[in-house]
Amino acid sequence: MDKFHIHGGVPLEGEIAVGGSKNSALPALAACLLTSDPVKLGRIPPVRDIGTMQQLLRHAGADLEVTNDGFVTVRAARLEHPEAPYDLVKTMRASSLVLGPLVARTGRARVSMPGGCAIGARPINLHVTALEQLGAEIQYSHGYVEARAPRGLTGAQVHFDRITVTGTEDVLMAAVLAEGETIIQNAAREPEVQDLALLLNKMGARVEGAGTSTIRVQGVAALHGTEHTIIADRIEAGTFLIAGAITRGDLVVSGLVPGHVDALTAKLRQAGVDVSAAGPDALRVRAASRLRATDITTEEYPGFATDLQAQYMALMTLAEGISFISETIFENRFMHTQELARMGATIRVEGRQAIVAGVNELTGAQVIASDLRASASLVLAGLVARGETLLDRVYHIDRGYEKIEEKLARAGARIERTT
Repeated sequence: MDKFHIHGGVPLEGEIAVGGSKNSALPALAACLLTSDPVKLGRIPPVRDIGTMQQLLRHAGADLEVTNDGFVTVRAARLEHPEAPYDLVKTMRASSLVLGPLVARTGRARVSMPGGCAIGARPINLHVTALEQLGAEIQYSHGYVEARAPRGLTGAQVHFDRITVTGTEDVLMAAVLAEGETIIQNAAREPEVQDLALLLNKMGARVEGAGTSTIRVQGVAALHGTEHTIIADRIEAGTFLIAGAITRGDLVVSGLVPGHVDALTAKLRQAGVDVSAAGPDALRVRAASRLRATDITTEEYPGFATDLQAQYMALMTLAEGISFISETIFENRFMHTQELARMGATIRVEGRQAIVAGVNELTGAQVIASDLRASASLVLAGLVARGETLLDRVYHIDRGYEKIEEKLARAGARIERTT
């Protein structure tokens, strides 16, 4: 099992380039199931979750051509096995993304209940209820969701009781082949939803309103092939921006969309970080002195991303004063606090709020990753801790970051992977 050895205390300098968005690439790959024509996707990050999704598409019957330059071409001419078996998707939350496309394209789908990080409930019932409104017949059996629509799907008005990104994406993909109009209300507004809608429209769909809370879809009889480049990963970008700040370095993070990380950069500036533009797709972070404690509350986009909460908490462990970090998206996303405490952080958790009292320094320790973003926070803490940090179970971080240790090392970090 791979581990990271990190020797802290080196300010990051230079430039780190951001890759394509995992959370955008996953639904984009699922959308390829909606047409028999080839779809070519660019900037696909070669991370673990993407590999799992590609295996899933192959199992369903699609042919994939994957090249080293980040391009993936999917040809789903025949889908003889419209299912997502447990053995393939037990490590990935996004398995439910294929439910809508498969039932829309083939009239049936059998998808294992999703796995992945143990950070709280991501109820698939929101997807299922919405698909039932489109006319799908749903059954639960032996840990699987089975959907059938032998006569096709029909447009409907769908209102989500709570905002769900994957639910919005799943229903959006189903609706593009449904007969008539579908209106999705209380839809997620994330950039990844907008990117998916752009891809679908390139394939011949008729989607309006992506990026707002109301999305309108006029169903079409069939979609066609196209080419599309995935947007930059805003969570990876945010992680590296925090890395530059926590090490009090001078770091340029390039290849991002600055507007996608506005909520983070606003908080960084409040904390005393110098954040400036370094080009149309790059930001520079500098933090020469100790930062100020700053509160955050995670929210749906365009609020502060829950996927950056753990990383920001690592930053606040060294800030002057007390910060309150409130988690409103997932009920079990403070598992990293115990590991940060092993490194000298002072954190008290009260329900969905963590109270962080800044300390003068962190010290290296043996720590263990519990989920994807928690592992990123421990890497950040290790970069600034005195002595050596040994991080175990880094397979979690491999689910969402492409060779993070190599990118950080090029900016001066003393980090290496061992088996």
